[in-house]
Amino acid sequence: MTTPVRIAAISLVATAGLLALKLTLGLISDSIAVLGDAVDSGTDLTAATAALLSIQIAARPADEDHPYGHGKVESLSAGVAATIIALGGTFVVIQAVRRLVGDQPDINVGVGLAAMVTAAVVNLLLAFFMGREARRSSSLALRAESKHLQTNVVQATTIIVGLLLVAATGKEVFDPLVALGLAAYMGFTAYGLVRTALSEIMDEALPSWEIDVIEGILKTHPEVRGFHRLRTRRIGATRQVDMHMSVDAALTVAQVHNVSDDVEREIEDRLPGTVVVIHVEPHEEGHTDFEIVVRHKTGE
Repeated sequence: MTTPVRIAAISLVATAGLLALKLTLGLISDSIAVLGDAVDSGTDLTAATAALLSIQIAARPADEDHPYGHGKVESLSAGVAATIIALGGTFVVIQAVRRLVGDQPDINVGVGLAAMVTAAVVNLLLAFFMGREARRSSSLALRAESKHLQTNVVQATTIIVGLLLVAATGKEVFDPLVALGLAAYMGFTAYGLVRTALSEIMDEALPSWEIDVIEGILKTHPEVRGFHRLRTRRIGATRQVDMHMSVDAALTVAQVHNVSDDVEREIEDRLPGTVVVIHVEPHEEGHTDFEIVVRHKTGE
């Protein structure tokens, strides 16, 4: 079992445990904020399952039917996570509004606090280790799940503050108000995940600093007289880069091959996980080559 899969599996088990804890203690405490967080844990469980499955699929090697690999399934996983978060937020809003316009039941603050402090500590640890592995493996699914877990920490902290306010003032209205704030934060998180997933699905170019790295490497080789049609995109944990590169026409095929290999190796060293494809052209004397970064895959 690979490290990303192992971490995703641990997150799945922990989320299931937190769901049972918060649902039980939420019903006992009668806190809509704690129950709302239990609903969010239910969405977490579904999202964690999607992340685990997508990581396993994305790890499969490229094949005849999928020559670019299976990495884009992680974008779908991020989209699923966003949808689930949004649905959970909508449910929390409905329940919070019902409490605000109806009767305010007595809340057992101590029981609610026990559930949320436990949830905050567990999610903080999971978010830390999952975020570290997401940066190491460039996994969009792990990054999305880590972001999701970070929202859970913020949610738990907010609910703890709300429960403390209920205890300090004796006013149960703080409970549904905190729940509404929690729902707003869930909506903001869902939007960010959708935006990230769409950028990969739509083959958005790599960040400008990564393109600068590629261009900088090309400019360090005197044999390279110019380049154009530089196109970039990300597929899961893999970067895809292709370009047309013009070289000194006096070079032999073997020399051109070596230059191309050097450029590819340097790009892959600076940007791990990059697959580079170079089309080599002879440079024409008197012709000024040009540099173009194609942001959309629509040709020259």
